[in-house]
Amino acid sequence: MKDLFGKAILDFQTNNSPEDLITETCISEADEMSVAYLFRSYAEMPKLEQKALQLSKGKVLDVGCGAGSHSLTLENDRNLDVLSIDISANAIEACTLRGLKNTKIQDILDLDASEKFDTILLLMNGTGIFGTLKETPKYLQKLKSLLNPNGQILIDSSDIIYMFDDDEDGGKWIPGSGYYGELTFTVSYKNESEASFPWLYLDYNTLQNAAFANGLQCEMILEGEHYDYLARLSI
Repeated sequence: MKDLFGKAILDFQTNNSPEDLITETCISEADEMSVAYLFRSYAEMPKLEQKALQLSKGKVLDVGCGAGSHSLTLENDRNLDVLSIDISANAIEACTLRGLKNTKIQDILDLDASEKFDTILLLMNGTGIFGTLKETPKYLQKLKSLLNPNGQILIDSSDIIYMFDDDEDGGKWIPGSGYYGELTFTVSYKNESEASFPWLYLDYNTLQNAAFANGLQCEMILEGEHYDYLARLSI
C-alpha cells in the first residue's frame, strides 16, 4: 500500500505542501476532500461524532484513528485513557506529533485479545473497515472479544440506498450481485493513486441483524441529517 491517506495527513501536520485527496468509488465520480477536515476540532465535528465522544467512557480504543482528532478530544477534554490505532504508519506519526500519548500501527484483527476496553470507537463510516458483508462477522467477533464487561462499541455508517436511481415502481435500481453498500474506493494524492480497496456502508437494519447474529445487542443512538446514524453495540 502507498498509504496516500497517511501521507496527506502527515504532510498537513508537518506543513509539507499538503494537497486535497481525490476519492472515487465504483458508484460515484471523483471527489475532492480537504485533508484539513481530518484535523477538525470538536466544535467542527458532525453531531454524530460529538455524541459518540460524549458517550465514551473508561479505557477507549480508537480504531482507524486517522489524524487523531477524536482521540485528542477524549484525552485533552475528557481526560480519558485512549489507545489510538491505525494501519497507516504516516497517520500514526502525525498523531504522535499532535501529542497523542498512546498510539500504535495496528490492524484491529491482530490486536492482542488480552487488551480490554470500555469503549471502542469506529467513526467516519466505522463499518468501512469490514470491507464486505461477508467479512463483517469476523470483525464483530474481534471487537466483542476486546470489550470489558458493560463495554460498548460506538460505530457510525450510512444507508447509501439514496445513491441509486429510482425505478418505475418507486423502488431502486440496485445491482443484483452482492449487498448494495459494498463499494470499492480509489484514493489519489499528489498524482499518485492507491490500488482500489473494499469499503462497506451498512444500513442500520443490516448492522443490527449482523450484531444479533454475533451475540451483540444493537441500539440506534442518533440519526444524522443524511441517511447516516450512530449505533451502540454491547454484549
